Amino acid sequence: MGARTKARKRALDVLFASEMRGQSAVEQLEADIAGGEGPTNPYSVVIVRGVVEHQAEIDQLLRDSADGWSLERMPAVDRNVLRIAVWEILHADDVDAAVAVSEALVLVGDLSTDDSPSFVNGVLGAIVRGQRA
Repeated sequence: MGARTKARKRALDVLFASEMRGQSAVEQLEADIAGGEGPTNPYSVVIVRGVVEHQAEIDQLLRDSADGWSLERMPAVDRNVLRIAVWEILHADDVDAAVAVSEALVLVGDLSTDDSPSFVNGVLGAIVRGQRA
């Protein structure tokens, strides 16, 4: 597993845990770091902070692209993987959209439901096509 793949997984852990605890992801990240459990890869921190900074924009794009699905209806893992991938597609200049999609599919394939990879692929595909248009 590559360093960035691990960083995405760790960022997902922070985003998921913060959502389950009802606290800010940045607060969760800072608490993890203070407790010595923080991410060792700086890219994890960049992802978490980037997702938080752009979450309103990302969530609106997800709402617009997930035909028939509200954010609340999505499994929490899928929702947060989608947030990471959309942040990378829109704001990580050094990450190709195809890589962001591929990495998201690996994460949901490992951590979510059997239907998640096709769902996530469909949502991200719509977003990528929209960005190209």
